Amino acid sequence: MKSRPDTKQFRIVGWSTLLFSVALLVSPSFAANQPTPPDQPPVPILLELFTSEGCSSCPPVDELIRQMDQSQPVPGAQLIVLSEHVDYWDHDGWKDKYSSAQFTERQNGYVHALNLQTAYTPQVVVDGYVELKGSNAEIGQILTKEINVAKIPVRITSAKIEAPSQLKVKVEADAPEKHGGTVWLAVALDHAASQVSAGENSGKQLQHVAVVEELRRVGKLDKGKPFSQDVNVKLKPDADPKNLRIIAFIQESSEGKVLGATAVKVSNP
Repeated sequence: MKSRPDTKQFRIVGWSTLLFSVALLVSPSFAANQPTPPDQPPVPILLELFTSEGCSSCPPVDELIRQMDQSQPVPGAQLIVLSEHVDYWDHDGWKDKYSSAQFTERQNGYVHALNLQTAYTPQVVVDGYVELKGSNAEIGQILTKEINVAKIPVRITSAKIEAPSQLKVKVEADAPEKHGGTVWLAVALDHAASQVSAGENSGKQLQHVAVVEELRRVGKLDKGKPFSQDVNVKLKPDADPKNLRIIAFIQESSEGKVLGATAVKVSNP
């Protein structure tokens, strides 16, 4: 893929449809129309937002995803957000300090897996295999389906700062009956803000949620075998433990379907 989409047309169609879809999700009427699930733990649904501070279409959707993360508007679901800032907008006058080529590569994997024409921002991928877009009915079908899909239980049993700039995380998962996948761990800023002074968003104060600073494969979950592993993460020297959240999830290979996920805040020593 080139460093940025070839035209703005595909980006405009993509973001406007997504903006409409997310607006429906956070509206009171959408939540009111969803059936209240029986007394059971909420089903985790992973929302990956591909975004950039250099993209003028992104701030409204960034804000709506932030609202979704805060309000959790879908009964029976725990919406787990990952904001992944791509780097292909960094050449238009503003360098997004949260951007990474890793997230551009990950988005390109979804372009291939979902048979899309090209990458674009903002884009939301739900549980690794479907885009969040379309009509109210289509969104309802997507989320209802995900709520009713059995997920592999994943747990972060501890996430503590054990030394300066050193985080220790313990990830566990139940043994899957059918098949497993790759176990991923993400370290994200609970919230972040930037005052943009150049590029398409020049002059804007941008707010972000669950900004991924590190995303790594930490192991493999095999059929019939539980998973348990301690993971050591070196944090940035200026990291604020009170502003960190840890996300663990299991995903089929090659940007496939997410089979289970969980998220916690970091505990101070």
